[in-house]
Amino acid sequence: MGYDASDIQCIGITNQRETTIAWDTLTGQPLYPAIVWSDNRTTDTVKELAAKSEKGLNALQSICGLPLATYFSAVKMKWMIDNVSAVAEALDQSRLQFSTVDTWLIYHLTGGLDGGVIVTDPTNASRTMLMDIHTLQWSDEALSFFGLQGMQLPKISSSSQELGLISDGSLKGIPISGCLGDQQSALVGQKCFQVGDAKNTYGTGCFMLFNNGDSPVFSKNGLLPTVAYQFGSSKPQYALEGSVAVAGSSINWLRDNLGIVSGAKEVNELAAAVNDTSGVYFVTAFAGLFAPYWRSDARGTICGLTQYTKREHLARATLESVCYQSRAILEAMDKESGKPLRSLKVDGGMSNSDLCMQIQANVLGIEVDRPKMCETTALGAAIAAGFAAGVWKSIEDLDKVNAENHTLFTSQVTDKKRQSMYGGWQEAIKRSFGWAATPTA
Repeated sequence: MGYDASDIQCIGITNQRETTIAWDTLTGQPLYPAIVWSDNRTTDTVKELAAKSEKGLNALQSICGLPLATYFSAVKMKWMIDNVSAVAEALDQSRLQFSTVDTWLIYHLTGGLDGGVIVTDPTNASRTMLMDIHTLQWSDEALSFFGLQGMQLPKISSSSQELGLISDGSLKGIPISGCLGDQQSALVGQKCFQVGDAKNTYGTGCFMLFNNGDSPVFSKNGLLPTVAYQFGSSKPQYALEGSVAVAGSSINWLRDNLGIVSGAKEVNELAAAVNDTSGVYFVTAFAGLFAPYWRSDARGTICGLTQYTKREHLARATLESVCYQSRAILEAMDKESGKPLRSLKVDGGMSNSDLCMQIQANVLGIEVDRPKMCETTALGAAIAAGFAAGVWKSIEDLDKVNAENHTLFTSQVTDKKRQSMYGGWQEAIKRSFGWAATPTA
């Protein structure tokens, strides 16, 4: 593109959150394959942990803001200690390093065993169940609850400060000065810096975040408090988050498991070939349902099939599923804020589909705003890094960044039609409950 490596002033890291890596402090090598955020092998671990407390799944909610769920990092690390002898042995010998993906990347990029920096930021740490969401420090009580005392933890640093220098290669000497978990990074990339701003990212899963200011809010509607970002020494900003476990990965399921499509492009073509799903609903609860339902006993369910149902209807129902689940989260956010959102900023792979975003506007009944450049997760990491390096001095300096040629989608159905569509979804959701044993609430 006409640039040289010397033109790069700083680097930002953004990463898949919750995914957990156990590694050996003596070798710098992993002790077991990473356990990904959506992996539900820890279902029995959640049951056992919930049984330890009178508060059940909410045992640590007052500290970390999160319920016990297969989703979060500490549960995955507990499973590894209980099931992987190499990890348990490393803990006993005080050489077990806990990390999320950001820590692993920064450690190796800055030298690994040869002086690599072991660090994380509050957005990633807030998804582990081990950080006190009020103080942004590791919680001794949480560590004790999971039996993780003696485990090595990364230092929690700001999302926007110099963390270390690239140790080798063409980028040697360039500072890593930004670090954000992917969904918070998209929030920053969408420039949701004002209280009440919200974005929805359509990736493997679907994640809606709502900026609620400089103190955490504990939801009564199934949403989770999380750290939105912390720039330099300024006060951290918080968000409420609603997560859909399966979004873009449902298209992969149609392709890889059923073999009825070749990929996302064909899903869109098939879905566009019919005006509606002909009453078909697809609840993509392959590993339970996240916000706002929090039903680990739910499983994938297709309702409303008839002898006339075609793959076109199933393709459209797959896109609609993501949009309905996003509406459920948006309704929870509206209840929390008391001020309904009038516009939703969107990004991520599935947002490139005009059809999917039009369905989303139809289902929500509000404006859906898509930037020309949808890779806002990468942009957010660049913004965090750029603030630390002085590329931008203030939020106002970002006014012209990714600001042109937005596409706005508005509803093309009546309120009556919208409520009828969503009513069918609510019935389908009920049908998905109870297929797997559920932990004690």
